[in-house]
Amino acid sequence: MMSVSFRFTCLKVSLAAGLLLFYQVSEAQLNVSELDAIVAEKTRVLKSEAILLVATKDTVVYQKDTRSFSAVRGKAPIGYASQLLTTALILQLADEGKLSLDDKVAQYLPVFAKYGKNYITIRHCLSHNTGIQADTKAKLFESTGGSLEAEVDKIAAREIQSNAGTEFRYNDRGYLVAARIAEVVTKKKFENLLQQKLTRPLGMRQTSFVTLDGSAPNPSHGATSSAADMIIFMRMLLNGGTYKGSPILSPSAIAEFRKIHVQAASLKGAPKTLAAYDHALGAWAPDVTGDRAGSLAGFSLGGTAVAVDFCRGYAFVYFLKELNPDKKADAFADIKGSLDSGLRASCKD
Repeated sequence: MMSVSFRFTCLKVSLAAGLLLFYQVSEAQLNVSELDAIVAEKTRVLKSEAILLVATKDTVVYQKDTRSFSAVRGKAPIGYASQLLTTALILQLADEGKLSLDDKVAQYLPVFAKYGKNYITIRHCLSHNTGIQADTKAKLFESTGGSLEAEVDKIAAREIQSNAGTEFRYNDRGYLVAARIAEVVTKKKFENLLQQKLTRPLGMRQTSFVTLDGSAPNPSHGATSSAADMIIFMRMLLNGGTYKGSPILSPSAIAEFRKIHVQAASLKGAPKTLAAYDHALGAWAPDVTGDRAGSLAGFSLGGTAVAVDFCRGYAFVYFLKELNPDKKADAFADIKGSLDSGLRASCKD
């Protein structure tokens, strides 16, 4: 475990190594003792093991974990942070010209035209703007077995609650639809496609949407992963879509990721702890500069969070061993606040 406090101007390393490690994180100090205290307090409150990784573009600079829940072995559900992975996959297909975010869903899934839902776009799906009625009490998607196709056909038949693009309502519907479109345009199952295009190229060996009972995957909140895997993914975003020199997402795809789609004042059905944040594409935007996110974050039940700060040049992953919606101890704001306090005060990239 790395447990050090560092300052760019005081590092006893070569200039070249310093430039690699602290590109964008100049004149910065990570208050590691404060991070240790945050993790310890949240672990005590939740009575759940946790892990925190912090990275720059080039390397992990801080790690705090427990013996039985380490960065290597700590595979766990990541809940709604799964939307980042599904969004990245759709943006990869857009990069390849297989689809456009502004294409109509019915172009690929005629069942939506059958039920009069001709105006819903893929962008609406990824920004929670489909207008399709969700279950009451914000119930999570529960597969009845079978295929993603069967689940999406049921979604197509649901009532319209509002016109597409007019109301943000946080639910699973759009992500299932977008994932099914990915299956149609590639003629491959969602899980196989994700492995081929995203997890294998990034070396994310512990990341999967596979269900234990073989039922349909949930592209909205059904992934399991490890902190080590997710910090790779977040560093890829921080590096503008590349990983170890290999392109994963184009600059235009990263720009789409960061584009603000819904302002906080217009949110409906969002968790109370997130109500102050704007929403981008597949993620929340704790910092906003103009019409794009200065930082992106994905959250899950109980406190698991992943984040990338493009302005200040870091990413972090805070992982809980178990997700429990009845236990709330949001560590995100405390962790980000601690990191930001040693870096540039404002986000003006």
